[in-house]
Formats: sequence, C-alpha cells, structure tokens
Amino acid sequence: MDKRRIGRSALSVAPFCLGGNVFGWTADEATSFAILDRFVEQGFDFIDTADVYSRWAPGHRGGESEAVIGRWLAARPGAREKIVLATKVGMDMGEAGKGLSAAHIERSCEASLRRLQTDRIDLYQSHVDDADVPFEETLSAYDRLVKAGKVRVIGASNFEAGRLAQALAVSREKGLPRYECLQPEYSLAARGYEAELEPLCRAEEIGVIGYFSLAAGFLTGKYREAGAAAGRARENRVAPYLNPRGFALLDVLDAVARDHGASPAQVALAWIIARPGITAPIASATSVAQLDELLGAARLALPAEAIARLDAASEGGIGNAG
Repeated sequence: MDKRRIGRSALSVAPFCLGGNVFGWTADEATSFAILDRFVEQGFDFIDTADVYSRWAPGHRGGESEAVIGRWLAARPGAREKIVLATKVGMDMGEAGKGLSAAHIERSCEASLRRLQTDRIDLYQSHVDDADVPFEETLSAYDRLVKAGKVRVIGASNFEAGRLAQALAVSREKGLPRYECLQPEYSLAARGYEAELEPLCRAEEIGVIGYFSLAAGFLTGKYREAGAAAGRARENRVAPYLNPRGFALLDVLDAVARDHGASPAQVALAWIIARPGITAPIASATSVAQLDELLGAARLALPAEAIARLDAASEGGIGNAG
C-alpha cells in the first residue's frame, strides 16, 4: 500500500487514519481491541486520538481513549513499532487545565505518555488554537519535547489560515519545530478548508488529516429526510445537511457508489483520499464490520469523471458547514 508523508517530516502513513474518539466510549474495550487488531492486520498504521476523548460522556474525565490504546499496546508485544500514533492537547480537561501554555503542554504530554504506555508520541497536535499564549512559548515547549525524544513531529487542529501562517513564521524565525500536519474538518459536505487553508498547506507542504470525514454520519446515507437525526447524539452536527442540497448530494453519492460496487461511505472517503494535498481522512468505527467497510475506501480509485460529479454536487459544502 502506498504511503504518504506527514508534511516534510520523516513520518509516512497509509492513506487512512483510524479515529480513536470512540474507544472506551461507544466502543467498549474488547471491541476497541478487536478494531485495533483488525486495522493493523489489514496493513494500516495511523491512529489518532486526544487527551480529551471522551470527557463529554457521563462519568468520564478524559483520557479514556488513550488508556484503551495503551492497554492494547501493552497486550500486543511489537504493536507499537507497527503504528504511527497521534494524540492532541489543549482542550478543556477540567482540573487538569487547558490551552497551549508550555506548562500545560509538558504536563499533558507526560500524562498522555503514561496512559498510552509508550515512550513517544509520533504526532503531537495542538487540538485548538490558543490566542492567549504566544506561539514562541508553545513551540518552545514542543521543541523541548522533541529534543527529549518524547515527541517526533507536531501538528495543529482547528487553526484558521492566518494563525497557522503566523505559527509557521515563528517557527522559521526562531528555529523551532513547525506544524507539519493540520487537522481541519473536511468532507464532501463541509469544504470550507479549501478556501484558505488548502492553498497554504499545499504551498508549505503540510500534511492534512481531515476529521468528520463522513459529516457525522450524514455521508453514510443513514439520514435521508428532514428531522431524521432528531434525538440522536450528533443531531446538531447533522441537521445543517438535511436540506435539498444535502439530499441531492446523497443521490449523486449513491449513483457513484452503484457504478463502482462500493458503499456511499467508501466513496465519500475515497473522494477525500484522491484530493491533492490530503494525507488521510480520519474515520472511526464501532465494530470490526464497520471498519472493514471503511477501509475499502483506501482501495477504491475513483475515476476523474466520478470525482467531477461529486465536486459539482458538493461545491462550497452543504448547509452551514461549507
């Protein structure tokens, strides 16, 4: 399977990233272990999580996903050498703090390493921008972690183009590590990344791993009428797509899927994989069967005509997320 570089770094990954947000939440530990086993067995290697996963769930404090991955690694000798492990810092962890101050980053890195039961994080990402902390302070903290061998490469998530450009400039001026990867929201239904972030990332050779690659499940085709997501956990995420433009996009997605013997989810992910400058889409699975379906996207090569149809149907994005 072809590998893709994470920015200018030496890290290379298969063109699919397994989202770890569900581990220890909607996927219990046994299911999470089975999913991780299957992922590696199928030749994939890129796993993304965050310290905050899944603090939003009742009774959770954050760190649940990292802890599950750590126990899986401990139970699978040699598994750590087969994966590229990414996690994130900066979201509100309650009493443990939040933000991108040097103290919080360094303290949080140690906590993540303990939960993950590893000596290094391959890709450590600023989960959200923090305008209250100078870039030099944040990047200097990452520099110390890189020099200590605890972090290999750094990335950013949820940054606007102007702020990302400023961070890159500070890295150049001060000789500090630069963000080699960006994690924005990106899917057929939410294409806002393309306006300003895509030109910057391509010019600077920054890797891109998009989250909500299936638009919170909308692009699987499970929501096909107004109000279909009412009462569901992701109702607010899906609602903006439940409109005539969104349903028209699903019609095109269905047609392309039929033409290529694939599922709508596979086509939606394959479209992202085919996009110039994209390292990998991020998608999560709550069962081995669901994972197998999603991984089929990495083996689906969409022809130019199909990509053009999807581009036209989704131009600008759908609803409020575009």
